[in-house]
Amino acid sequence: MSSDERTARPAAPPADAVFPLGANLIEGGARFAVASNSAEAVELCLLEPDASGGPPAERRVELVERTFGVWHGVVTGVTAGQQYGYRVHGRYQPAAGLRANPAKLLVDPYARRITGRLTDLDAALGYSGDPMFGPPSTADSLGAVPVSVLTGPPGGPDPGSRPKVPWADTVLYELHVRGHTRAHPEVPPEQRGSYLGLAHPAVIEHLSSLGITAVELLPVHTFVDESGLLRRGQRNYWGYSSLGFLAPHAEYASVPGQEIAEFRTMVAAMHAAGIEVILDVVYNHTCEGGPGGPTLSFRGLDAPGYYVHGDRGQLVDVTGCGNTMDPGSPMVARLVCDSLRYWAGLGVDGFRFDLASVLGRPGGGAFDPNAGLLTMIAADPVLADRKLIAEPWDATGEGYRVGGFPVQWSEWNGRYRDTVRDFWRGASGVNDLAWRLTGSEDLYALSGRRPWASVNFVTAHDGFTLRDLVSYQRKHNEDNGERNRDGTEDNRSQNFGVEGETDQRQVRADRLRTARAMLTTLLLSTGAPMLTAGDERWRTQRGNNNAYNQDNELSWLDWSPDPDAEALTRFTARLIELRNSEHAPGRNRFFGPADVQWWHADGRPMDDGDWHNPDARTLGMLASKDWLLVLHSGADPISYVLPDIALTPVLDSGQPDGIPADPHPLSPGQTITVPGRTALLLVSA
Repeated sequence: MSSDERTARPAAPPADAVFPLGANLIEGGARFAVASNSAEAVELCLLEPDASGGPPAERRVELVERTFGVWHGVVTGVTAGQQYGYRVHGRYQPAAGLRANPAKLLVDPYARRITGRLTDLDAALGYSGDPMFGPPSTADSLGAVPVSVLTGPPGGPDPGSRPKVPWADTVLYELHVRGHTRAHPEVPPEQRGSYLGLAHPAVIEHLSSLGITAVELLPVHTFVDESGLLRRGQRNYWGYSSLGFLAPHAEYASVPGQEIAEFRTMVAAMHAAGIEVILDVVYNHTCEGGPGGPTLSFRGLDAPGYYVHGDRGQLVDVTGCGNTMDPGSPMVARLVCDSLRYWAGLGVDGFRFDLASVLGRPGGGAFDPNAGLLTMIAADPVLADRKLIAEPWDATGEGYRVGGFPVQWSEWNGRYRDTVRDFWRGASGVNDLAWRLTGSEDLYALSGRRPWASVNFVTAHDGFTLRDLVSYQRKHNEDNGERNRDGTEDNRSQNFGVEGETDQRQVRADRLRTARAMLTTLLLSTGAPMLTAGDERWRTQRGNNNAYNQDNELSWLDWSPDPDAEALTRFTARLIELRNSEHAPGRNRFFGPADVQWWHADGRPMDDGDWHNPDARTLGMLASKDWLLVLHSGADPISYVLPDIALTPVLDSGQPDGIPADPHPLSPGQTITVPGRTALLLVSA
């Protein structure tokens, strides 16, 4: 870069004015700071949008100060709303992992607002021809890529006092910001699919009436459509393709440019209703994908500083998404923790970490529960009282670590999901089910964790909905454009003899009965239950178990009146009410030998032979001698001899509303009939 190209220089800041990173307003201007160890020169690009829709005008300012691997400087005269980006000069040597290319305008990793979309993939590619062996591209990406926006202090209402719901009382509800209200008739049209849509009283009333204590939002970090989707003319719906880890996704704002204020409004509304806000965060990979993907930020700033590389410059991919962020890099560790603290400052109550095992694999190596980044997150004083939830796996066998995270972490319990599905489809006995019902002590007690370290779930965004779990034997992902090759084959589902929707009354009844039994198991198990939004409304995705690119009615919640949906919603609310009742067993500690007795249908405690019988389809759990949960997955009814105590039926999953047909007290030792595919709850009279 010649001196003639350096069109302006910032006022020289003090040598130690490095942090915080990003763009921050000061009196008379702003400080800019961006990390790159491999850059040889960094230009700040100040942009002025073109009123006619053409590429923005650009003024380049060289950042001449470099401290601790951070390029920084002060620019006077700029104000909030200023659009900007970076251009990085340095080596372009893919065999060494280096991909500096000043023709590519780069987003600030610390931007708190990001505007615009990737509109020309070819212009954003950093290479010409082959991504590993071709020369750098000379096409300028200005006008074809998202840009950063300078912001002042976050606007919007104060999030208010956090509810701080104890883990033992937590009921999670996983939802998508856009899909949850996109078709909601009571939300004003201009707010549907937005942060403000979630803040609408009708939406919050639904959550409150169910008994939900925390919403877990699919990614709201700014994300970009992947290259393959752009080539097919599709969009990323789920959002697991992050570009900006501090910037709320702009398309979820009802008013352009107000995403930060609207996000804060949503958090404040949830808090006012006693509902916590958990964010699903994606720090394991970025939207830049594999070597053939675009250069939008990290790749151009310092690819070796952000991504794991092999010895020949190739990207190491343990995420299945083309690249892997390196948790052993100080640059990545700082960004992750700064991002988490920023969202905590916006009132966020916790985080669910996508493919969290990656964060414990510095350099892409073996998983270490004491890895630096995992320790930094848990030990951070701002984050210490937030809920930390790991998705304890990645795309490799080494990354499957259910039960293996540090003591301060809860985990999505994939063992729970698989066991409950297998039991209710008649594919397993009861041995493993007993562990899952009681908080998975076998997975979490040894590390000193409590039962709520197990986040129990039967469905999630990734996979079949509850309705599809009992309606489809195999996936139907043809609409995704990948010839039905995407999505898992391990669904552990059943269709009751008919694939997909049917008018056969008995099949429909069996499906609803089994779904209610699974909900009963989930919500009355010890641990922290997680519902998938819409399961209570009998939502279907027509057999699509990977609807990541379906931003349409297939994925949006259907709020139109439906008798089955209304009945299942009432049933779900009743379950959560029972979970919180005075008879419910304690959930803060694992059961001791005197706290639970496993009761056989023959009217006796279960023995070793019962536990190891693969054909066993009935399990009775008598907790604290006054709470009997009976689960029977067999298709035919059975006779069940009650313990020698007086019990009253309070829930029958065979009934649409869950209310037993005969709620009168039963005699000690009485024999009752348990219908097929039914869960019963009886409590002491």
